Amino acid sequence: MINIKRIKSTDADFYSQLEHLLAWEDASDDAVKQRVHEILAQVRTRGDAALVEYTNRFDRLSASTVAELEIPQRRLQQALEDLPTDQRSALERAAGRVRAYHEHQAVKSWSYTEDDGTVLGQQVTALDRVGLYVPGGKAAYPSSVLMNAIPAKVAGVGELIMVVPTPEGVVNELVLAAAAIVGVDRVFCIGGAQAIAALAYGTESVPRVDKIVGPGNIYVATAKAMVYGAVGIDMIAGPSEILVICDGHTDPDWIAMDLFSQAEHDEDAQAILLSADADFLDQVAASVERLLPQMERADIIRASLGNRGALVQVRDIDEAIEVANFIAPEHLELSLAQPELLAPRIRHAGAIFMGRYTAEALGDYCAGPNHVLPTSRTARFSSPLGVYDFQKRSSLIMCSSAGAAELGRIASVLARGEQLTAHARSAEYRLKGK
Repeated sequence: MINIKRIKSTDADFYSQLEHLLAWEDASDDAVKQRVHEILAQVRTRGDAALVEYTNRFDRLSASTVAELEIPQRRLQQALEDLPTDQRSALERAAGRVRAYHEHQAVKSWSYTEDDGTVLGQQVTALDRVGLYVPGGKAAYPSSVLMNAIPAKVAGVGELIMVVPTPEGVVNELVLAAAAIVGVDRVFCIGGAQAIAALAYGTESVPRVDKIVGPGNIYVATAKAMVYGAVGIDMIAGPSEILVICDGHTDPDWIAMDLFSQAEHDEDAQAILLSADADFLDQVAASVERLLPQMERADIIRASLGNRGALVQVRDIDEAIEVANFIAPEHLELSLAQPELLAPRIRHAGAIFMGRYTAEALGDYCAGPNHVLPTSRTARFSSPLGVYDFQKRSSLIMCSSAGAAELGRIASVLARGEQLTAHARSAEYRLKGK
């Protein structure tokens, strides 16, 4: 039997219970941080030599040079050509949908001219080079290649460098095929904190990048946090999450499986159901018990639901929306009759899946929107990965003579008020007639 928590919003300590349920801290303890710091320092100072040393040690390889760890483009194409027809078709169709969606996100440069001839605007440019970290071995996700690489390519990133660990030489063909489909420029068989260091600082063989994106284990996440500033990063992601709001009229088996779809990621993943219908919560609980033995990752699901899952009874849909905004989930399913009427009231969510037929799993692979989403309540202030994460914005200012005179007077007064005389005089030199 699964010991999944049952909570009622009428409980006096409801929000305290909810906060306790939502609390999560990463496992990056002092020992992990010290180890990562050492690896970063070694790769930064010793370059390729340290990178080969750590890769051989952690991935049980016997490479002599980083050149041996680079996968040529012809190998990526071969992986694509050798895929079974159904897998290749699924990858290509998913890539097409993800690309079409992200093409709508591209931001263009703009400007306007004021009456006196002064021109103001914004120039949008793509990052020069981006590093993409892809988990390897058993935890290989070709969907992550699509979701991270495609918006970068749509943005116009000049070069995309992918790193993927290959423990004991095990290469995932789907990952290589996905890299071929999206047009990754270079691929290195390196992983862990040493790969993050190589991307952040550069070595003799691995070029330094401007931003690092992609998921990884605790060593990768810790390394990304440590190199931030030397390079940009996408986010420090926590465990996967799903919150389902249901009116009690969706098949309970569907809802149970939707909860499973996130719980199967790992024991720290979180799956929560909100409903005003107590009988429906009982039905879903029964479905969970009946369906769980059929799941290949049953032990992980059981631990996830037991540790961090919950079936929550709320008063009504209005309260469910209030609770959802408090939780700020990574994935939110509105399994309701008219979800489009309620979606505008959702202020905090990474992605909103509307209607009974919209399983969250579709968003993970092929719906189109990005599956790299804010976790651990960070949807309160952050957004899904997108084209905008691979673009920079520069302000444009070009003053006419008349504009320089008008703005100079304003700037002079403010600068002298701040006792910054050089600022004031710099503006005053350009006053009309000076």
